Amino acid sequence: MGVKINTRELIRILELTPDHQNIMLVGRHGIGKSAIIEQFFSQKGARVVTLFLGQMSDPGDLIGLPALDAGGAASGKTEFRPPWWFSLDNKPVVLFLDELNRARPEILQTVMDLILSKTLAGRTLPPGSRVISAVNEGEEYQLTDLDPALLSRFNIYYFSPTAAEWLLWAAEQKLDTRVIRFIEQNPDCLDGDIMLDAGLEKGADRRSWTRLSEILAAAGEIDETVEKIMSGIVGISAAFKFSEFVKDNTGIDPRGILSGFDAAKEEVERMDAHELSALNESFFRIIETEGNDEQVKQYITNLEAYIKWLSDEKRNEVLAHWTTLYESPLYPKTKVAILSNSPFIFQNIIGFIDGIKL
Repeated sequence: MGVKINTRELIRILELTPDHQNIMLVGRHGIGKSAIIEQFFSQKGARVVTLFLGQMSDPGDLIGLPALDAGGAASGKTEFRPPWWFSLDNKPVVLFLDELNRARPEILQTVMDLILSKTLAGRTLPPGSRVISAVNEGEEYQLTDLDPALLSRFNIYYFSPTAAEWLLWAAEQKLDTRVIRFIEQNPDCLDGDIMLDAGLEKGADRRSWTRLSEILAAAGEIDETVEKIMSGIVGISAAFKFSEFVKDNTGIDPRGILSGFDAAKEEVERMDAHELSALNESFFRIIETEGNDEQVKQYITNLEAYIKWLSDEKRNEVLAHWTTLYESPLYPKTKVAILSNSPFIFQNIIGFIDGIKL
């Protein structure tokens, strides 16, 4: 295993790496590699072109087709027409070479110049262009061994985004709350693989949970047909576990606690440490992604009551988890909201940290 990075670290790497250096991301399918690259550079106004090298059967798919040059038949020379993705306006392009280690050997030979000198069939990419690749990792893939000379041209990182990062993204995208709560309490199901009877592997990955959320938004309740639909999206085992979770776990709405802790206190008192830790994460995500200033103030007021209850009950394990979340870089808006609206919570955190040091 090489250098392991999460989403926040990947974004920092993209910010700091000059365009003449190539980046390679190693990781499973469906964990958001291409989506993060697309979003990061698109926000900067750059054109992102994704080439799925594993789907290319001939070098012509990459470099374009040959044709007679401007001199015609008299010159006896040919040139390659620019492929559809090549930038002809001299504006830089971000070339994302996906599935690099699923490409045929002849495709890998073709992209060598592109990786080494950003040149393809005699044409050079516009200044400022960059090359980023992604490779799949795992025994379940049919992979092509990559030449050490090719690998040496990349800065290589093993991309492993955390479940907390995905949950925050899911909240921002307003995915179905049942999916969010399920992954929150079952993070091991976010990237699980299931073997179907037909011998085909169907995994529950981040992409599939997003698709499931879209289905649930349209279906509402989960009936027998919806259960079959879920199985085709996230796999039989994960779908069964999710369905049982929804049936058995009506749960407490964290927004209800943030809107009125006293009314929800009896339910909170019945929760164990694992459930309270999940509740902590829900609070941080809700404040980070929802509400206007007045609503956030209300949230913080009830948060004070919750933190005071944790302290009175001496639930140090849950308080330690809360403090870890507060110190995490994932929730900057929540941190500012607490600093601005609740000296009590801030002092409680400082006191708890000092107590640990003693």
